[in-house]
Amino acid sequence: MRRAPYDGVVLTCPVTVPYVRYSQESAHWWIARGLRGALDAAGMAPREVDGFSVSSFTLFPDTPVGLTQHLGLTPRWLDTVPMGGASGVVALRRAARAVQAGDVDVVACVAGDANHIDSFRRLLSAFSRFSQDATYPYGFGGPNATFALMMDAYMQAYGAERADFGRIAVAQRQNALKNPDALMKTPLNLDQYLAARPIAEPIALFDCVMPCAGAEAFLVMREEEALRRGLPFARVRATIERHNAFPEDPVQLRGGWAVDVDELWSMAGCGPADMDLVQTYDDYPVISMMQFEDLGFCAKGAGAAFVRAHDLTITGDLPHNTSGGQLSVGQAGAAGGYLGLVEALRQVTGRAGPTQVAGARRALVSGFGMVNYDRGVCSAAAVLEGAS
Repeated sequence: MRRAPYDGVVLTCPVTVPYVRYSQESAHWWIARGLRGALDAAGMAPREVDGFSVSSFTLFPDTPVGLTQHLGLTPRWLDTVPMGGASGVVALRRAARAVQAGDVDVVACVAGDANHIDSFRRLLSAFSRFSQDATYPYGFGGPNATFALMMDAYMQAYGAERADFGRIAVAQRQNALKNPDALMKTPLNLDQYLAARPIAEPIALFDCVMPCAGAEAFLVMREEEALRRGLPFARVRATIERHNAFPEDPVQLRGGWAVDVDELWSMAGCGPADMDLVQTYDDYPVISMMQFEDLGFCAKGAGAAFVRAHDLTITGDLPHNTSGGQLSVGQAGAAGGYLGLVEALRQVTGRAGPTQVAGARRALVSGFGMVNYDRGVCSAAAVLEGAS
């Protein structure tokens, strides 16, 4: 069955609540500020929002249901998307279809997380039964060692070098220097990247995201509602979502995007060469390189050569993670899965400020999340287009 387009549904009112390294505030506080920012941008009162989608790792023991009472909302449509780095695109997909079907008029999609002194350790301790069973008995937890195995396998399979991954991190740091909300404000060059202290061979310091606290948000509504309110908006040209792709692969060298990439571009009516910018999920550079391949920008295994051949900065020939991405902005928990989408929405509506790509109209956004013990199991992507 041919998938229906997303005609008549738009995204608007992108909001970033500036990140901080540590915060004593709860996830509720961060989510509330993301929601308030989106509503203020739309000139809306909370009672006018009848849909609410929430992504958070640190909301526990509360749930989005309890959050509605905490925030004084009375939605007729409620969703929670606990998919980490894929959360933004997946939340968009569900909200767009609900609006299109008439089940809801306006959905506020919000992701936010706290970061207290001990938050990361506590999150890891209860993140995944797979991790508890498969990795904790061997003395490690968390993503560093897992992604080190992926990066090492990728280097051996395709001949990539650490400097190739470094080019991604260095370009993103250059972009972040233009973003007032980025936490990483020290310039980074390739020599510094290569000389950084090792974390889990071959991963070193600048391959890793820094946990922090923050929130991201946007609204989904009908196009006529956005026009009535005079709001700048972007249309959804295509989306894909896939879980547990290629379970037979002994090491993850490809993601679920590779299953559905042809459908993505067919639905969008354009291709990789038509994108004015790309926002990949970047908890580690190797994952961004995989996305370039799996989303059709280059052949499998050609990611290193592709990165060498392109300028990934804001003024380059392939602007990539223009805010600085998680590697230089920070990873605010589940909000990391919204970061690229919110930035892309700003870009294609011409409101990205100092990180604006000149003439940006089309953007690809991809997400990747929920690493169990050996791979990420969620992947998603969307093509956005600014209203002409």
